[in-house]
Amino acid sequence: MRLVHLDLKGAAPRVSYLEQVFPLLSQLGANGVLIEYEDMFPFKGELEILRSPYTYSEEDIERIQQLAEQHKLEVVPLVQTFGHVEFILKHEKYQHLREVERFPNSFNPHVPDTLALLKSILSQVIEKHRRSTWIHIGADEVFHLGEGMDSKNWMSHNKGDVGTMYLKHIKEVLGFLTAQYWGLRVLMWDDMLRKISVGALRGEGTGSTSSTHSVSTLAGIVPMPFLTKYVESGFEAVWFASAFKGTTGPAQAWTPLSYHLKNHLSWLKVMQAVPRLAPLHLQGVVLTGWQRYDHYSVLCELLPVSIPSLAICLQTLVNGGFTEEAKRKVLDVLGLETVQLEQSICEGRGAFPGVEIYHMVEQVNGHLKESILKALEEESAIKGWFSPYHRKRQFGNPRNMESFGSKVLKLHEDWESFVRDLRAQLERIYFPDTVEEWMEENVNPHLDQLRDLVRDYR
Repeated sequence: MRLVHLDLKGAAPRVSYLEQVFPLLSQLGANGVLIEYEDMFPFKGELEILRSPYTYSEEDIERIQQLAEQHKLEVVPLVQTFGHVEFILKHEKYQHLREVERFPNSFNPHVPDTLALLKSILSQVIEKHRRSTWIHIGADEVFHLGEGMDSKNWMSHNKGDVGTMYLKHIKEVLGFLTAQYWGLRVLMWDDMLRKISVGALRGEGTGSTSSTHSVSTLAGIVPMPFLTKYVESGFEAVWFASAFKGTTGPAQAWTPLSYHLKNHLSWLKVMQAVPRLAPLHLQGVVLTGWQRYDHYSVLCELLPVSIPSLAICLQTLVNGGFTEEAKRKVLDVLGLETVQLEQSICEGRGAFPGVEIYHMVEQVNGHLKESILKALEEESAIKGWFSPYHRKRQFGNPRNMESFGSKVLKLHEDWESFVRDLRAQLERIYFPDTVEEWMEENVNPHLDQLRDLVRDYR
């Protein structure tokens, strides 16, 4: 299986955009989507508090699944069940479930309300995904586990460590899922398991409860010792998680193509080694595309910006390398002329969903800041006759001011008109909160300097 991860904890696209993207995923070699809804799921009843103001409707969730089915894509919902639960624990109502009172990252596994809440979250998501045969329970990066008082007490009374405590909670979640939803298969990230001994993994019986377990290293590091360890722990199948975007910096706006291609080439090497580890076999790959590092961080690359990277990565997996055939398919499907891997640029108009945004973000990323700095820093008349001192006290010699005025006004008007177009394109794909956030993060810090200068000049 080749699943493409849709991380909706930031820049969740409108369903009308997914209508255009799903056929593309299928064409490029994906056969599933891993959907991390977070606050975009239309939770009901007392869970309604978790919803984003722009949350998908129940009809949207149904439509997404119909689209997936139409394009032969398996839908795997992802529900975080331990760490990365800021979208839940930020609410006062659930603050008492935090492992450490000050941090909204991770659940306290010792409070009965934690499991009760998880059961109701999982039930609501699974009820709306009756066609899905898999669920992903997250369970990565459980920061500060073991630092809360309840955990410290539990460890001292049970002669346990953080690892056994972690497994105990996971086992409770798995126990609920296997009892309640017969035949539903479970995936999880593996970073927390790496620190846990084979004995503990076998002893806690996680291997027998969860038939499948997702092994993921995002940096493309070859995890052979871990694979051997999972064989010894009784796992029969593994998944790998590569990345097509969202791993090169929390505020990254432009996707580095060669970095992500190398990540997939590293994974291909690991895949070739798996047959030597029988009975362990490879069940699938998740191409992760993080949209935020966590609920509180800024947005990283938007989906339309990373489609060339996704196409390259998928075709690399399909063809066992970025062969000539893979390259030709990428260019054909995306309507591009060439791809410059090292420079991370694609040439040609492009014919993929959101290509306008792709080109416009390229302009913002490559030219906005430097063109404004150049105008403000290099214009000697501005430095000499319209300095911060002049602007603050509102005086100046019109003769000297006119020498740079028309140039600055034109630059300002050009960028303002460009930004209006960009905003219109973003609004077609994204909800207002995403458009606002992206503009505030990537455009305003630079354009505001020019806006202020123009205002003072006038």
